[in-house]
Amino acid sequence: MMPTDASREPRLWYLVPAAGVGSRMQADRPKQYLELSPGGCVLEATLATLKRALPEAGLCLVLGADDGYFSPSMVPWQDWLRADGGSERADSVLAGLDCLSRHAHDDDLVLVHDVARPCVREADIHALVATARRSADGAILAAPASDTMKRAAPAGDSRPHGGGGGDEERAPSIAHTESRVGLWHAFTPQAFPLGLLRRALREALGENPALITDEASALEACGRAPVLVAAARDNLKITHPEDLAMARLLLAAREALPDSPRTSA
Repeated sequence: MMPTDASREPRLWYLVPAAGVGSRMQADRPKQYLELSPGGCVLEATLATLKRALPEAGLCLVLGADDGYFSPSMVPWQDWLRADGGSERADSVLAGLDCLSRHAHDDDLVLVHDVARPCVREADIHALVATARRSADGAILAAPASDTMKRAAPAGDSRPHGGGGGDEERAPSIAHTESRVGLWHAFTPQAFPLGLLRRALREALGENPALITDEASALEACGRAPVLVAAARDNLKITHPEDLAMARLLLAAREALPDSPRTSA
């Protein structure tokens, strides 16, 4: 890791984990390579948005070691870093951080962004950077929960729901309604100083990897409190087939109405 230099302005870096296979999409290829617009895939759209938002930022792209779909022409950076991904998303992020540590400083700000979130708004990225630079614990894009939240009963307590013909399906039953007061949906990017995030993620993965569902959770495990930055709710993550169609509609609408309002709380 390059040491911190108080005389320099910390640099911005994107770290984009893109090594997953996206099995829930039930597609013939990883979801980041599915067509999002004519002639362009999800990965290309996501990287293009990130580049427009912060053209001065560097990029570390984490890919599968045997990725046969990727082409360097998909990356709108002339110079960028590549790292091989791990078995889980957190492992891929850590691999990217290890790669960055050989080129960046401890206090450089790293924005970790899901490759499957091509609809993130540039203005939200700018707001995230401004907040993260003022926070010792970093910051994440998020939105307050607005739906009614139900807690499902344990699997053994689920009640059978007859479907006729003697077949019965056990669907989850409601245990109770959760209060949504204080609940937020976590998005990406999530921004932290490189050294802090690398240490926190490495420690958290060594102690209880099952609890690490995003970068902020690693910071939380170390007693840190990242800041929530309210963002547009249309920063959706493509996980299921219907998400891809929704992302296409959202991006097409933005092209038709470039000044469309945010949909945050």
